[in-house]
Amino acid sequence: MTAEILINTTPMETRVALLEQGLLQEIYIERNNHKGPVGNIYMGKVVRVMPGMQAAFVDIGLERAGFIHAQDITPLDPAGFEIHDNQEVQIGQLLREGQMLVVQVVKEPISSKGARLTTHLSIASRYLVHMPRNKNLGISQRIENEEERNRLLTLLEQSVEKAGLVGQCGFILRTAAEGVSEAALLSDINFLQKLWASVAQTMTGCRKVSPLYEDLVLYMRAMRDLFHPEVQRVRIDDRKTYDKVAEFCSHFMPEIQSRIEFYKDERPLFDLCSVDDEIQKALGRSVKLKSGGNLVIDQNEAMTTIDVNTGAFLGVRNLEETIFKTNLEAAKASARQIKVRNLGGIIILDFIDMVNEEHRRQVLRTLQKALDKDPVRTMITELSELGLVEMTRKRNRESLEQMLCHECPTCNGRGTIKTPETVCYEVFREILRVARAFDNDSILVMASQEVVDRLLDEDAAMVADMEGLVGKNIRFQVELMYHNEQFDVVLY
Repeated sequence: MTAEILINTTPMETRVALLEQGLLQEIYIERNNHKGPVGNIYMGKVVRVMPGMQAAFVDIGLERAGFIHAQDITPLDPAGFEIHDNQEVQIGQLLREGQMLVVQVVKEPISSKGARLTTHLSIASRYLVHMPRNKNLGISQRIENEEERNRLLTLLEQSVEKAGLVGQCGFILRTAAEGVSEAALLSDINFLQKLWASVAQTMTGCRKVSPLYEDLVLYMRAMRDLFHPEVQRVRIDDRKTYDKVAEFCSHFMPEIQSRIEFYKDERPLFDLCSVDDEIQKALGRSVKLKSGGNLVIDQNEAMTTIDVNTGAFLGVRNLEETIFKTNLEAAKASARQIKVRNLGGIIILDFIDMVNEEHRRQVLRTLQKALDKDPVRTMITELSELGLVEMTRKRNRESLEQMLCHECPTCNGRGTIKTPETVCYEVFREILRVARAFDNDSILVMASQEVVDRLLDEDAAMVADMEGLVGKNIRFQVELMYHNEQFDVVLY
């Protein structure tokens, strides 16, 4: 399957898109005035310890204090290595208020929640993850070939020995390391060791809340994390960014330098590849399927639900076949939407009910296969009798909607507003309350154009009855700045 990476850079933000077969699979956005802190290491200060939650808040210099759980705090031995004894230790024994603590951000601040922190420090390169406080060597579970796993682990052990680091630190082989040579591993090890030495030196003299290490900017991370053998080319529409990426790759990824292109046409790169259109669709509630069916996606605080409908798809044979084909297409489309929208937490997929057991198994396999390439960890349950699939997806950054949108001030996030008729009846009830509470000859109602129009037209008879009931003159005034649910009833 052919793939390409698009990098769009402007003075305001950087956007990176991963396309497969011309379709958007993942989108990353980093704004220059609000760069994501995931992967950054900070010297933090414990501001509050909460024994009841087995957690603490740590000030790391961001807008909101970070959150760290007792499970994410590992004591260190005198040599500075993590102690793993599987014993549950109370947070009060691990931290105290005012204590300085070196932490790393593993999850971005989302909504009203602060960043999620850990003391398990790690720094990533192209092929390896360096763990300075750990002595273990490991390998990514996504490398499935047993022969290749054994080869890589043997190469890693040899490289660590050649670098003179046996028993001094730990490493994990990343998925990108598949097929790599010993020379490339040794180069990464030397680079990571020098980088950590610089961080450790900064850490030694630091006694205040401040950043100790900041991860690469988005377009560099994209080259490090998103590039895989199936990526045919990387197109970049900014000359400075292109030069920096080319220099980065010449040092760390020389084998892919020929695939990097500078895009200089007048038409915007994301417009050319319909990425902007896909982003707009990903912010919508409904997603159309090629067959005529559709998905309805609702993202809420507790979970995200995806409902599958046949829509205009009538099928050609029978109802069961129609449902099966719709569900198969919906499984692939749902997996893509989950990645594009970066949905996290609990996700419920409501497939159309299927009677045939083999059809149910095929739909589940299709969904699992579509999610296998997702770089974010997912867990999927079996298809229930009601046609529901429960799944979880690790949430480590804001979803696309959370990043690009904010809560609607009119409906306060409900997604619906009251009808003009409902608001008119609320106005009548408020008139009755005000008329009984105060002795005055006239009442003024200030409301939106649509509400006032209804009060003077369809509900004019009710207004006349209300004037007779309260014995007061009722006047209306249009307030152009009011939305439909806003109104005021005042005396004048």
